[in-house]
Amino acid sequence: MNPRILIVDDEHTIVDTIQYALETDGFETICLFSGLEVLPLLKKENIHLIILDIGLPDINGFELCKQIRADNSIPIIFLTARADEIDRIVGLEIGGDDYVVKPFSPRELVARVKAILRRIRETTDTLPENHPFEVDDEKKKISYYKKILGLSRYEYELLKLLIRRPGYVFSRNQLMDIIWDDPMASMDRAVDAHIKNIRNKLKTINSLTDPIVTHRGMGYSLKEEL
Repeated sequence: MNPRILIVDDEHTIVDTIQYALETDGFETICLFSGLEVLPLLKKENIHLIILDIGLPDINGFELCKQIRADNSIPIIFLTARADEIDRIVGLEIGGDDYVVKPFSPRELVARVKAILRRIRETTDTLPENHPFEVDDEKKKISYYKKILGLSRYEYELLKLLIRRPGYVFSRNQLMDIIWDDPMASMDRAVDAHIKNIRNKLKTINSLTDPIVTHRGMGYSLKEEL
């Protein structure tokens, strides 16, 4: 089955343009013109990536992203008419995977969609029995003490990488080279922002321990003994 992309934008012309570009490249698409329809649709449809306008008429795209991230790690590309850095940072910190400013090239957007989906690898993870983490790479979900974490795509990939190599110290540059589609285009704060988000989500499940270790001036690792 071809990857299915959900397009959420209230501007019909933009939706038609994106839909045509994606379907010409072999993707399947579903189009919505309001944000409140998204969560019900995600419960019944298998969506591989969401292209989400921030300025929706019924709900702010950032707020909708937070609701999606409560239990879903589907990659999200934000569309916006603003290029302010504060918007980029907010979008990153709440779980966005990429950010495209209008007007944009449909071919560039399709390239970004392909890059994100290409990096979502199908692998199998085996962890020791009674390990607090469980990785389901087919569904792109990580559980912590049997509770599913609502992770963005980058948060998912970062945490999965740390889980696979406990005790190994990854530098920020290593993490960006391995995880990001275009490391040179990412902000310096990207890794730190995502690690902070991951930690906050882990603490909501178990506030007594922090399994991620910060090595000052070096990078991050996962504790070997958990």
